[in-house]
Parts: sequence; structure tokens; C-alpha cells
Amino acid sequence: MIVRIATEGQYRLSDDHAQKLNELDNAAVEAVETGNEAAFRDLFGQMIELVRRDGTPVDDGDIETSDVIVPPSDLSFEEAAEEFSGEGLIPG
Repeated sequence: MIVRIATEGQYRLSDDHAQKLNELDNAAVEAVETGNEAAFRDLFGQMIELVRRDGTPVDDGDIETSDVIVPPSDLSFEEAAEEFSGEGLIPG
């Protein structure tokens, strides 16, 4: 899976890490839906960290279509309500 962190770059994630990212995404959606900003901040931080830590950066010269676009790390909680709804960033 190719994941783009908006304003930062693309990373290639293994299936195992993609599954963990999906789990965090689903939990972040639940936190937003219940208005729990603290939980959302924690989960969103874990999402960004997982991609940075476990992903392999895609060379800027390579043109890859992103499977998932994660908002930038400075996302506001109000903006999160628009992004993290329904099935979240990762359908399924």
C-alpha cells in the first residue's frame, strides 16, 4: 500500500502495517464521532508515527498513485470531523 502524508511525502507499507493503520483509522473515526479530541489526537499521532517509522519512503522521482492520503499532522479537530467519518481514510 502506498500512503501519502499530505505536505510530507509517500511511503510504502507492508500488508501487516497497512492493517494496523486501518485499525487506527477506524478507532480515530470513532473518537471523532464521539467528540473525544484527546483520543483522536493520540490515535492520529500513532497513525502518522506508524507510517513514518514502518513505511519505506517512496523516492520523489517515482510516480506512484497513493492508496491512502493521511492529512497533515497539524490537522485541526474540526477538519478531522470532515476527514474521519464513515469508513474513514481507509475503506473496509
